Amino acid sequence: MTQVANNQSIQEQFELIQADENKMSMHEFVNNLNISDVAELIEEYEESATEIVAALSVHRAAGAFKILELGTQKTIIHELQPLKTAALLNELPADDRTSFLEELPTSVVRELIKLLNPEERKITLSLLGYPEYSVGRLMTPDYISVQADWTIAEVLEHIREVGQESETIDVIYVINDQGQLVDDVRIREFLLSPTDRLVSELTDGRYIELNVYDDQEKANQVFKMNNRVALPVVDNNNILLGIVTIDDVLWVANEEFSEDMQKMGGTEALEEPYLEISIFNLFKKRVGWLIVLFLGEMLTATAMASYELALEKALILSLFIPLIISSGGNTGSQASSLIIQALTVGEVTIADWWRVMKREIISGIMLGTVLGLIGFMRVVLWSQIFPEVYGVHYLLIATVVGVSLIGVVMFGTISGSMLPIVLKRLGADPAVSSAPFVATLVDVTGVIIYFNCAYLFLKGTML
Repeated sequence: MTQVANNQSIQEQFELIQADENKMSMHEFVNNLNISDVAELIEEYEESATEIVAALSVHRAAGAFKILELGTQKTIIHELQPLKTAALLNELPADDRTSFLEELPTSVVRELIKLLNPEERKITLSLLGYPEYSVGRLMTPDYISVQADWTIAEVLEHIREVGQESETIDVIYVINDQGQLVDDVRIREFLLSPTDRLVSELTDGRYIELNVYDDQEKANQVFKMNNRVALPVVDNNNILLGIVTIDDVLWVANEEFSEDMQKMGGTEALEEPYLEISIFNLFKKRVGWLIVLFLGEMLTATAMASYELALEKALILSLFIPLIISSGGNTGSQASSLIIQALTVGEVTIADWWRVMKREIISGIMLGTVLGLIGFMRVVLWSQIFPEVYGVHYLLIATVVGVSLIGVVMFGTISGSMLPIVLKRLGADPAVSSAPFVATLVDVTGVIIYFNCAYLFLKGTML
């Protein structure tokens, strides 16, 4: 947070004003801060969040409110006086207001919508009517549109009249008489063109649009691939309904990242901040996957029971079971994390599955060979220190460990890389193929690979 001119920090000034209980001083102080500093102040002094927002002008309060954490937003709306709440909600951009309301219980949303003026209420209900996680929930109707037969002079005059209410004026949208999107033109084109020139002379029909029913993740991908600050949103008839701006997409990307990290940790995504979700709901989010993983590990125990006779004859084999299955699980988790990330950012698509497979087979062989050599040398060296434990067949045991590691690591990389792609192909979230899930899968197969290698190399000697 910045320092003020008299060398007192913003926090120090705030605490002095708060101690004086001077509302006029508080109003003057917070309204002279940058919005980002106001947001930091609110996050640092959460118990005074409502007091700070109440002291802000409505426009600045809306600017700060929309960048706060959801939990803080809920507290402010709950504690703020009804008139200030109504003014704040009406001032918020439609897309930010919708994003906030969709996180609240239906009964609360119903009461808050009553506080909106008729026009804002109509817009909000329209946006809330689109499917959850669709582009329709993100878009704002505050954009500037012009007709193709207008002159540049008419466009500039129109921008002066309505530009104040627009989310952005960087891009101007050209529509026809039916409201269909014709093109999008950067404002610099209008500013640098003669005022008597027609809009149609600036259009080329090469625009990028989003469908109102597209998934928000698709919007994120489109923004990444194109250098745009905003994109138009159309319906199935190409009617221009609104725009999505880059700041909204960045919020979505952040939320998607948080959800994916939670899923990759072997839990369902949390709809609320960790410290605000109830213990029971946190339990429900975690217990399902833990049961699935536990049942998976029971298969490992079952697989080991099938090789009980081999363990009785060559007890030394049991020493390396954790080493074998953990190596496979680790490489599988690595591959899974890499492919999930690549799918998320668009570096890899479902059609690339064979290229991914070939790369992971080669990687698996290389990684397995390195670990296999280390495992082989470990057995050989320890056999010299503890000859009574490893016996005369220590080279065969070392070979079993080395070859098993190559097989298990290769299987781990293949399964870890292919599982996210398969889930994506089936329409599921690739993040569900989390590191714990892949590790559990590889544990079972690791035991099978290990003991089959043991039978192959030790049959007739130790087995």
